[in-house]
Amino acid sequence: MQEQTIKKRKSDEKIFDAVVNALAILIVVVVLYPLIFIVSASFSDPALVLNGEVILLPKQITLEAYRNVFQNDQIWNGYGNTILYTAVGTVINLIMTTLAAYPLSRPDLPGRGIIMFFVTLTMFFSGGLIPSYLLVKNLGMVDTMWALVIPGAIATYNLIVMRTYFQSSIPWEIQEAAHIDGCSNWKLLTHVILPLSKPILAVMILFYAVGHWNSFFNALIYIRSKDMYPLQLVLREVLMVSQADAVDSNAGLESKILLAESIKYVVIIISSLPVLLMYPFVQKHFVKGVMIGSLKG
Repeated sequence: MQEQTIKKRKSDEKIFDAVVNALAILIVVVVLYPLIFIVSASFSDPALVLNGEVILLPKQITLEAYRNVFQNDQIWNGYGNTILYTAVGTVINLIMTTLAAYPLSRPDLPGRGIIMFFVTLTMFFSGGLIPSYLLVKNLGMVDTMWALVIPGAIATYNLIVMRTYFQSSIPWEIQEAAHIDGCSNWKLLTHVILPLSKPILAVMILFYAVGHWNSFFNALIYIRSKDMYPLQLVLREVLMVSQADAVDSNAGLESKILLAESIKYVVIIISSLPVLLMYPFVQKHFVKGVMIGSLKG
């Protein structure tokens, strides 16, 4: 009887493993196929893409769309601007979020609950676009880099995640012991808390960096000079111009429409590639930081 029970359990486990593996493979296919298709479509003859002949691998490889995109000097200028905005903005985000999350994680902070209530309230209510624009304008930040990095210096959700990590993953006894040994609050943060917080710091860097890299709406609102456009706004301009040229021009209308279709896929690759290359370097800490920071506490 016991042997039959063991055999049945092993059989159930095999079925369960088979179902899990099948679902995992399906999820991988669903996630990877659009990426592979976009890469293949960017290198393929656009006529074949529009006809649905490109399914997985590229056909009649052509680099015309890439040449048209990379010959545009604004692309390289936009890359430089976005790298600058992302680097400066992420550093500001990390410093401000850490300086806010650490005191809010301490149980000896007076009025901590009230402060967290008002902080959380900003996730659901805001002043709106017009008051935000007027504030940025009155501060003299319109058409400057600071309009893109200062207003969003602290993301409420990220602040809550980091505060929860400090509370749940760093024992309060360690902090008390450091104080007894004569450690100031600043030394406690820089010499004890932060060295133990590499997972959550990696998560914050990824969240904030991806947000800055993909952001275009704030630049669309606050930036006037084209020399200061970030990459996403430059790519938007390139795509709109290529489509407008295809519609307005009578000569070679079909070829221009096809080229605009290829440029669309090239734009997606150009804007996504740096983020995809960045993720493996923080992956080790990413899962641990997200799970601990968002589920415990």
